[in-house]
This record gives sequence, C-alpha cells and structure tokens, in this order.
Amino acid sequence: MTGTPVEVGVVDVLVFRPAAKGWLVLALQRAQGTRCPGAWEIVHGNVEAGERLERAALRELAEETGIVPVRLLSITMHSFYLVPRGTVQLAAVFAAIVGPESAVTLGEEHTRHAWLTPSQARRRLSWPHEKRVLDDARQLLATPEVWDVLEVRS
Repeated sequence: MTGTPVEVGVVDVLVFRPAAKGWLVLALQRAQGTRCPGAWEIVHGNVEAGERLERAALRELAEETGIVPVRLLSITMHSFYLVPRGTVQLAAVFAAIVGPESAVTLGEEHTRHAWLTPSQARRRLSWPHEKRVLDDARQLLATPEVWDVLEVRS
C-alpha cells in the first residue's frame, strides 16, 4: 500500500520565563526574505538525521534565540501536512523554562522578539496550532506535580 509518508521531523519550543503574575512567553517575528515574512511564531525547526527530539529542541532554541533553558518539558505532539515535501509531519512540542533575565540573541530567521503574557501571545501568534499548544503548556506548567514525567534531563 502506498500513501503519504509520515515523519517525526519537527520540534516546536514554547519559551517561558517567570513573571510577577505567572509567565511570559517569547514570540519571534519572521524576517523578510524567509518563509512567512512578518509572521509571529514560537521557536521551531527540523530534526536532523539521528538527532533525538529533545536535542533538536535545545539546538533550535540556541540557534534562534541564544538561550539555554533551566528546564525543558515535553508537552505534546501535533501533526500537519508539509506541502513542499508531501509528507505528514509529527512535531514534538516542548516548553523551555528560562531565567527571568534571559537575553535573546536572534538568529537570521527573525528580526524582532517580544516577551508577552500568554493572552497577548495567543493574539500575536500567527499559527492556530501554536495557540493550542500554548494552552496545553500553560495547563501543564500550572501542574508541577506532573513535571517529573515531562521533564527532559540531560
């Protein structure tokens, strides 16, 4: 039987830093000359051959923001059809918790960043799935008793 290939080839990383009342979420704006110029998004990228999902998440986070998290939690998976490749992609979604003074150093794909409340981020993010996984992550961040099975330890 032939059909559309399914690949686990993408990671999404929601970046959270503590705030006086809850959390702030990092949003990145795409640069001109890249795909989806001007769109606001979370950190994401492709998984390299032989790379574990959590290593890809940490690599993409460092490449796109220069940040190293204090904690990394596995949140969920989501699927989408990647038109140029003709594949169904499964994306692993992680939450990176960073320190309150974490400085962002943008890579070439993005021109601006903003630390937003979750409500502001929901309004700013361009992709509907990012809004959904943000809600999932917020619920799990509010339930630290489950972190022991979600936390990625190196």
